[in-house]
Parts: sequence; structure tokens; C-alpha cells
Amino acid sequence: MKHLMLGIVLSLALFGCSDKQESTTKATPEKQAAADLSAGKVFVERECKGCHGLDGKSAAAAIPNLAGQRERYLLAALKAYKEGKRTHAALKDMAAHMSDVDMRNVAVYYSGLPPVASAPVKAAQLQSPYERGKALSAACAKCHSVDGNSKIPGTPSLAGQQPRYFVVAIQEYLNRERRQPPMHSMLPGLSKLDIESLALYFASQNPVPRATPAFGDPAAGEPLTAVCGGCHGSHGVSTDTATPSLAGQDARYLVDAIKAYRTTRKRENMRLYVTGLSDKDIQNIAAFYAVQISKPAEQGQTIVQDLTEKCNRCHGANIDNPAMAIPKINGQDRDYLIMAMRAYRDDKRESTTMHKMSLPYSDSIIESVASYYANQPSK
Repeated sequence: MKHLMLGIVLSLALFGCSDKQESTTKATPEKQAAADLSAGKVFVERECKGCHGLDGKSAAAAIPNLAGQRERYLLAALKAYKEGKRTHAALKDMAAHMSDVDMRNVAVYYSGLPPVASAPVKAAQLQSPYERGKALSAACAKCHSVDGNSKIPGTPSLAGQQPRYFVVAIQEYLNRERRQPPMHSMLPGLSKLDIESLALYFASQNPVPRATPAFGDPAAGEPLTAVCGGCHGSHGVSTDTATPSLAGQDARYLVDAIKAYRTTRKRENMRLYVTGLSDKDIQNIAAFYAVQISKPAEQGQTIVQDLTEKCNRCHGANIDNPAMAIPKINGQDRDYLIMAMRAYRDDKRESTTMHKMSLPYSDSIIESVASYYANQPSK
């Protein structure tokens, strides 16, 4: 399944299915010498308390709770800072001056503390991006219909549209790169998360098949779409979240959009191709795509549930793999989880596995997943 940027899902010291080569220690904690809890407490009180507390509770939002965290993970995280694999300046500097004994003492101290009680998350933050988008879509219904299947000639359908493309298109309206006055007046009040949520909602709707338009010849248009298929997919059903699906789209809108690439829309590859098309060619292409069968680009109705089930394979409350340094994330600080997931997604924090998993996720999905885990009981 493709997921938004979507546009999910974590930056400083916690959360991640770390690669095995990066996260395993040279010897298991059971085979190492016993740690000195008293020495660990002294070090924490001197160096760590200001941010993580003597009790392992974060002192501010976006700082992770460390109390009750797995010893193996805490030790691997400290070593990652010391080796420069994590980039937080203060932690890098502190870890650079820590001995292996210091790191083990601190890891054992924090891991032995009782977990911090989960702070309740606001209901608005727990709302899925799909439900948020559904609520916002009422403002779009007059032109695009409640499910995104437009019935007004010249107005694009949004049902099943690729989400990253949707977000880019909205940005182009906001920047007045597209000339559509009603859109210019309606969009400025939307936040980035609103736009991403709308994109996920409409991407998850089922496109309704269209009748053959009154102009153009679908059969004559098909051979002219050979070049288009390289980006827009077979028969206009895109498999790239940033490239729009054309199948089942309003034919009049397609004609207007294709012609706009000759003048106002700034896509050089599109301009080069459409410049050689006659008006009749464009009508035939539009007629061909209008009668093709499309499908939803996403399954936003269950996306948060699907993602948390995937995450729980490694991060489940009762899962502790001795071969991997995997953190507990239930009850973790929400802002920290958001920050760390974005860092994995944007390749600013080292973990091949987490980068690949979080790369497609928009901020709206990441925030929903983070809210879910922040609201789970700490164990």
C-alpha cells in the first residue's frame, strides 16, 4: 500500500527499528559486569537531570522519557551519539566524554526506574487524518461533490487522486501559479495538516466511471497517450503519489489543464510534449482518459490502524528481541515521537529500516501515529 508523502511517523534519542548491525552490542547485558547503580545516579544527576529528570521523566515537550526504557536500547543510543551517528549537539558532546562504564551505568539506572505514567492526549490530536479530511471536505462539496466525484463540467474530480499531487496542486493555487479565483479565496485558511488530511480523504474515495464525453474520440486518443503512460500509469492510473491519475477525470477539465501547460503551468516536460499536439489531439486524449476506470490511491479509513499494527511487530509492549536494540514507545512524549519520525523520514537520523518505512508518510499521518502511541499505557 502506498501512503501519503504523503503525506508517517522519530530525532534525538529514542524510537526506531535500528538496523541489526548498528544496534547490537558486543556482549549481552547478562554477560557484562554488573553495573553500578549508584554511579549511574550520580552521573544522571550531574549531566542528564536537566532534560530527562532524575526520575526519567522529560522536562519539556519533544524530550523523550527514559524511565523504564530498555537498557539495551539506551546503551545503543548513547554509543550512536558517541560515534556521530546521531546529531544532537549536546548529547554528542556529552557521550564523547563518557566511558563504556559510564554509559552502562546510566542505561541500567534509567531502565530500572518505573515507567512514566502516560499523559492523556487531546481528542483532537487522536483524530485520524482521514476523519479530519472528511470533516474539512464539506467546504469542497459544492464544486467537487461530497465524495470528490465532480459533476460540473470543467471542474476536476478529486476522488482517488494521488495525495502528494493533491498537496502540490493546492500549493500552486496558494502561490497563484494556477489561475482559478475561487480556489485562491478558499485555501489560505488551511494549514499544512489540513491540506494533507484532505488529500488523504479524497485519495481514499472511489472514482465513479464516466460516460463518453460529447467531444473527442477515445479510440483516436489512445495511441496519443503512449508518452503519457510513462508518468501517469497504464490507462491513466498513476502508481506514483506525486503524479496525478487521469483515468475517470472530467474531460473538459483535462482539455483546459493540458492547454494550460502551453502557457501558465510550469512543467517543462509537459510543455514540450503538449506543444506538438493539436486541439483535436488534446480533445481525443481527454476523451480517452475520461472513460478509463480509476481506483482509490489510498486506504485512509484504516491507515493509522494499519501502521500501528506494522509498528507493533517490533515495538509491541511485550516484544523484546535480545538481538536488537528496539525501544519501547508506548506512553512516550508525543512531540518527541513526531520529531523522531520526521527525522527518520527525512534521513536526518541513521536507520535504513526506519527511513524506508517512514519515507512515504506525511506529517498528518506521523502526528496521528505519534498521538496513538503517546496515549497508550506505559509498561
